[in-house]
Amino acid sequence: MSPIDPKNLTAQLAYRGRGNPPGTHPASAIANCFPGLEFDFRNVWRRILVGLEVHEATNLVVGVEADHPEHQNLLGLQLISVDGEPVTAPVMGPSVPGGPSQQLGTNNLEWSNALAGVLRKAGTPVPCVFLSEDGNSTVTAMLEVRRLFAQDAGGAPTTAIAREVAQPGELTQSLCSPWQNDYLECACYYWASSRPDFVNVEAGPDGKARGHNWLHKNRGPQTPKAYSLRRGDRVSYEDLFRNWEMELQFEIEGNDED
Repeated sequence: MSPIDPKNLTAQLAYRGRGNPPGTHPASAIANCFPGLEFDFRNVWRRILVGLEVHEATNLVVGVEADHPEHQNLLGLQLISVDGEPVTAPVMGPSVPGGPSQQLGTNNLEWSNALAGVLRKAGTPVPCVFLSEDGNSTVTAMLEVRRLFAQDAGGAPTTAIAREVAQPGELTQSLCSPWQNDYLECACYYWASSRPDFVNVEAGPDGKARGHNWLHKNRGPQTPKAYSLRRGDRVSYEDLFRNWEMELQFEIEGNDED
């Protein structure tokens, strides 16, 4: 029986070579809007507009390609839309607990979602709107959308990311290094399976939960349970860089004090 040779690009992207672990496949990577552990997928968007290098997390134009000096006026500006698709959105909510909802500024969208439809126009120029440095005006420029995937000799797309989009090494150059940075920084249950933020939790007589902040240094069974800590009582970046194997404790069913 002859092997299946998928012609559909989506099917080719889903293929995992024999012997490769699941972590080699993009679908299994921790690569959301912040740097992941296997690769930082944001970097495939930095040159998606021909002539520019744009920082995806901030939408700032941080570079202009040497062969496109006509775009020098865009350097330092913030991209706000591509072909009518916004790459920023207003943040709404109360400024104080229980207060009225109001606009609290804007946040940058993840381009893997915001610009997915724009890729259909790869190879053609589209209107791109930028916010001026003082935030009081906008600049519109017609910029070509770069093809995300390399093409074969016949012009058909392949599953390889185009060299013009990401240079060798760029997909991993902005990962958490060392890993302790991300381990300490990302709270809100981002590392929930391996690092709960709240440990040794027990219900008090008033029905409220009490426990230890996982950052509490040298805690033991008699350590008062408080989530808010003074700076000197917290595990620091330097503590983890120099002595992580002694600072971090084993958590068994949410407890480490017994």
